Amino acid sequence: EVQLVESGGGSVQAGGSLRLSCAASGIFASSACMGWFRQAPGKEREGVASISPRGGMTYYSDSVKGRFTISRDNAKNTVYLQMNSLKPEDTAMYYCAARYSSFCRLSDDYGYWGQGTQVTVSS
Repeated sequence: EVQLVESGGGSVQAGGSLRLSCAASGIFASSACMGWFRQAPGKEREGVASISPRGGMTYYSDSVKGRFTISRDNAKNTVYLQMNSLKPEDTAMYYCAARYSSFCRLSDDYGYWGQGTQVTVSS
């Protein structure tokens, strides 16, 4: 079965950094889009960043462009989200997701999901 396990969340001060990791199993990383999504209490889920199967293309929401970087290491079946210059509004549960496709836009349908890792940014 496909399993996605996020790690690296925590509590930081505004302006700080965190690096999230998503370890995938039961999936062919080189054939899968990988994405990061987040959801804060009372808000809709938001696509944050995604990356094409071999890492050639990346996509970001406008709210994180220039601050977050998504990357992947297919040999380790792992995708990362480097988050810099964190703001209180980045506070959310962050989820890793995957889909088998070369189309990896954040608006596309991601069928596999992890359990999430909490990111809290204090002012």
